[in-house]
Amino acid sequence: MTAEETAGRPSAALRTEALEQLLVERGLIDPAVVDRLITTYETNIGPLNGAKVVAKAWTDPAYRERLLADGTTATKELGFGGPQGEHIVVVENSAKEHNVVVCTLCSCYPWPLLGLPPSWYKDPAYRARVVREPRTVLSEMGLDLDADVRITVRDSSSEVRWLVLPERPAGTESLSEDELVELVTRDAMVGVAKVAAP
Repeated sequence: MTAEETAGRPSAALRTEALEQLLVERGLIDPAVVDRLITTYETNIGPLNGAKVVAKAWTDPAYRERLLADGTTATKELGFGGPQGEHIVVVENSAKEHNVVVCTLCSCYPWPLLGLPPSWYKDPAYRARVVREPRTVLSEMGLDLDADVRITVRDSSSEVRWLVLPERPAGTESLSEDELVELVTRDAMVGVAKVAAP
């Protein structure tokens, strides 16, 4: 349950639906255009693009270096860019360093790589708590990190859109790039989960 639901307010999804209905009734938007936009973000723009970037970095050391040095340019090499895809900075997780992304102001996010932000990413409770108590929030989301793992919270904005390069799971050395793509999740690229071995 989100903080909004706990407080007795309608969820963001319900408010969005009501706003869309109102705009359609007043003739301000065309529902067919809205449907096309949603389809675009569900099929052409989304976590699969980010997963391709991660798998490429795992299998091509030269690409990994370029990605960590200049995320925007390196992701464009694979054809991913455009609005909300500018100013991408990539940080790498390891056994001892863990990065997690939040946007404390709103919901800044690398849309061309991850698609639409999930509702929990926009939830005021996540935005406030992950800064103050990241280990606790990650644990509540199912990611328990050892006490000696250093956690860094990255605050996204319109000037910097963070992307996490997750740690490659052990036992995947023989997998192809395409097979690795299938393992990478949106949550791992935000830093609230790890990539699980097959």
